[in-house]
Amino acid sequence: MAGEHLKVYRLIRRQASDFRLPSVTEISAEDDPYLVLVSCILSLRTKDNVALRASRRLFKEASDPRSMLRLPEKKISGLIFPVGFYRTKAAVVLGASRAILERFGGRVPCTIEDLLSIKGVGRKTANLVLGLGYGIPAVCVDTHVHRISNRLGWVKSAKAEETEKALQGLFARRYWIELNTVLVAFGQNICRPVSPFCGRCAVERCCPKAGAAKSGRGRK
Repeated sequence: MAGEHLKVYRLIRRQASDFRLPSVTEISAEDDPYLVLVSCILSLRTKDNVALRASRRLFKEASDPRSMLRLPEKKISGLIFPVGFYRTKAAVVLGASRAILERFGGRVPCTIEDLLSIKGVGRKTANLVLGLGYGIPAVCVDTHVHRISNRLGWVKSAKAEETEKALQGLFARRYWIELNTVLVAFGQNICRPVSPFCGRCAVERCCPKAGAAKSGRGRK
């Protein structure tokens, strides 16, 4: 990776350390790939604080595939409300739990191919499970990672998978797992989609602001 990219990233990482960890990263402290998988499913298109509370409520009732399958779908829906698409996600959680038991012997798979074979599991979720659940180097690209990487000029890509491959080429493997945690925290608090807080940003002077809308240069 070019030295300038690493310098910018380290400044971002230092600033991001002042903010609360993303919800899935918090859950990953439990050192359980299944909890990472389920919490990631719940976090999709949902605010982090809402997703974290929903995950905690659900895991008090069921924290493994077998106990999850004992819960009625309606019960799961109630526990995870008001996450976005909570009824759909309840069905996805049950389906994933069933697949883990029936196809993978009760253990969350640890390859990208097997994870993607589970209905409702996309590349973002699969990479988070690999990285945060198993400690396997993987670059998880969500909306924050994709936006910030393009805005900083690290990549020029229209699709998340293109961004993933580009970041793999820019960053050494030891950075792959932490990239998502750092850039999500940074994106939620500083480098927002609209009206980013450029006046607070640690890398404001060297940021090309590619695609930034209503830059908040003076916002403190």
